[in-house]
Amino acid sequence: MTDRAIVLQDTTLSFIGSGAMAEAMIKGILTHNLIDPRHMIASGPRAERGQELHGRYGVRTTIDNATAGAAGGIVVLSVKPQILPRVLTELRGQVSFGASVLSIIAGTRIDAIGQELGVEAVVRAMPNTPAQLGLGMTVWTATPEVSEKARRQAQAILGALGKEIYVEEESYLDMATALSGTGPTYIYLFIEALIDAGVHLGFSRRVAQELVLQTMAGSVAMARETGLHPAELRNRVTSPGGTSAAALYELEKGGLRTVISKAVRAAYLKSRSLGELSEK
Repeated sequence: MTDRAIVLQDTTLSFIGSGAMAEAMIKGILTHNLIDPRHMIASGPRAERGQELHGRYGVRTTIDNATAGAAGGIVVLSVKPQILPRVLTELRGQVSFGASVLSIIAGTRIDAIGQELGVEAVVRAMPNTPAQLGLGMTVWTATPEVSEKARRQAQAILGALGKEIYVEEESYLDMATALSGTGPTYIYLFIEALIDAGVHLGFSRRVAQELVLQTMAGSVAMARETGLHPAELRNRVTSPGGTSAAALYELEKGGLRTVISKAVRAAYLKSRSLGELSEK
């Protein structure tokens, strides 16, 4: 048994919300053999979704949030932000004494969750969608009331989704939402634009997509394996007067860096505004 499995031994994990991210967490946890599926319960409004999760993973399911909340030693909030107020009302008084809450809801502040539930031990995390493949990036923080054991449990759960980074200040979560949480959106748009450019040149869409996806994957792997600054890697493939130099000139002239910075800033401000709304 691994250290991560030991720290979660005999723990019951309750998912309030049974959507894609909850399923990604369930899948990651089971892939790493961290918790027996019988010690996990997921709640959601659709009984057929619960049946699907039970058939696929063997976890218990319910359509009653209060039942799921009362069962968990760790209660994972994984619902849409817009329905969170109703869900918190349903869970009020249901979270067991000594249990901790782990929220993966974008923008919602720890204080808002703790006050509504009457719980001091709250972990807030920002995963991203590649977590569904075990390749996620999750940034997380915790209140001082979260015990050392509960922190290690949260780290084990989030680590099952890919990589995780702990930060001391909750303000970093809004930054993470803008950079890594929303990050796949930027990457997908760039991939789409490159594929479209390849089609415009004359490639079939199938071939253009294969060229772009492999180039993207190889470039990321090279940046990670070499540890070199991206600017140095870019300089290595940019010959004076060559094709890369011509392409970079157009990208810089078009303000690519500025547009990306503005996009990330807009996502950051949106995340902060969602948090402000949750506190009202």
